[in-house]
Amino acid sequence: MFRHIRSDIEAVFENDPAARSRFEVVFTYSGLHAIWAHRAAHYFFRHKWFTVARIISQFSRFMTGIEIHPGATIGERLFIDHGMGVVIGETCEIGNDVVIYQGVTLGGTGKEKGKRHPTIGNNVVIGSGSKVLGSFKIGDNSNVGSNAVVLREVPDNCTVVGNPGRVVKRNGERVKDRLEHNQLPDPVIEMLRDMKNEIDRLKTELKELKEPVTGGEYRK
Repeated sequence: MFRHIRSDIEAVFENDPAARSRFEVVFTYSGLHAIWAHRAAHYFFRHKWFTVARIISQFSRFMTGIEIHPGATIGERLFIDHGMGVVIGETCEIGNDVVIYQGVTLGGTGKEKGKRHPTIGNNVVIGSGSKVLGSFKIGDNSNVGSNAVVLREVPDNCTVVGNPGRVVKRNGERVKDRLEHNQLPDPVIEMLRDMKNEIDRLKTELKELKEPVTGGEYRK
């Protein structure tokens, strides 16, 4: 138990440059409080004290603005930054060293039974406002951009952006800083940029065709 508490606090210092002291982190970080409350709720949930587990989780939701179902499985050193509006579903599984920003939903897509929420691998960053919906895995070392809507599996070492989410970087082409989730590429903007470059090229060719050649004639 104390090992979990110590590693949770260390995760804050590793991921938040604003963290100043352990006293401040312990007493003012709502993401940390939500994780600790979930560990207690999950204990009762596993021992089939479902009502007690739900009471703890709802009290934590009221106090922190972060809703974690007591059935969710959370790994080591999860860091929820700010956290207001974060929702984590019942069958969600989260690996180690994951970073989640405010407004993230790890949810389902309907009324299906059984495993219906995503599995988040190790060392994953999920940007502000992102929605990961369905029973699939986000691979290890992946980044989900802000406001992305992810509806299908993501391999390891990928960057996903957009709605619906698209993999735009993989393996050796990841962003330099795993916390710079605001600087991920937008595939729509990249497509428009390519179209603009193509139009500029065609304009240049057309201009060359209209230029006069020797003798005052124009190219045909």
